[in-house]
Amino acid sequence: MMIIDVHGHVTSPELFKRFPMPPSLADIDGVIEQKLAVGIGMTIVGSPVGAGTMVPVAGLDNYAQPADQLASFHEWLGETVRSHPDNFRGYVYVNPFSDDESLAAAAKLLAQPEFAGLIVNTSVRGEYLSSPRAESFFAMAHETGAPVLLHPPAEPVGAAAMNGHLGLIEHVTRPCDITAGVASILFAGWLRRFPGLKLIAPNAGGALALLAEKLNLAQQRARPGGPPVTDEEPVSEQLSLIYVDTATPSAVALKAAATVFGPERMLFGTDSPPLTAPLRTGLDLVEGLGLTPQQRELVHSGTARALFDLGEA
Repeated sequence: MMIIDVHGHVTSPELFKRFPMPPSLADIDGVIEQKLAVGIGMTIVGSPVGAGTMVPVAGLDNYAQPADQLASFHEWLGETVRSHPDNFRGYVYVNPFSDDESLAAAAKLLAQPEFAGLIVNTSVRGEYLSSPRAESFFAMAHETGAPVLLHPPAEPVGAAAMNGHLGLIEHVTRPCDITAGVASILFAGWLRRFPGLKLIAPNAGGALALLAEKLNLAQQRARPGGPPVTDEEPVSEQLSLIYVDTATPSAVALKAAATVFGPERMLFGTDSPPLTAPLRTGLDLVEGLGLTPQQRELVHSGTARALFDLGEA
């Protein structure tokens, strides 16, 4: 059975003319060939910046991109998927703080068979999705039933404090943005308001698997003369409602995610492109979890097929 990768990125030749980007993002045929060589038959691809770039560019605001440029990117992505229907499905990018017109446009794209989910940032201009301004987005995601990949932004919270060190921004502050961003969603109560949400935290959920007890402590309030109390169910119980992908180089993080979220909530992901680590490494990390054959099948493809409504192999 072919493996499904829920976390890949591609971008259009038009954007390559405007922005600096890793060459792997434009090598569509190469991506397919490399993945087929290790048994990955399909990848859910998209852009976490729409018609922008994850590479810092002075004066560029990814959230100010014109609607026609974003529409042009999605038109290219849709055509790319139609040209490779056995290998790709697409994510629709949208700013979760968008106006109703932009959200409606995203929902309309989701009605096309080329698109299987949404991709949004875990923070926008330093603001997490616990903001009331995200309510309309979560309502739309709930109504459409589309899976949502909660991807860190080009400029995550804390990026400025890294003094331009791109490696620290990529490999430290972005996973931290996933961690804090998803935690803020749990505390905002969006999963209680909209119980049909299908949220995917990449990078094995950041550090969330290590913070269940800390999340519960965070919701307690002080009581004079006694221990902290809370009147709510432990917020950590909501972790069982989150999906995570396996796009991490850490065996320790992956094992923690399997323990906390469960194999049935894990989706195979590589973040490739643009990451160029050997694809076999990601498969070996999953193999090292010691899963049953049934659990491994769920991680490799079964859960993704059901979540993204991809049908049988």
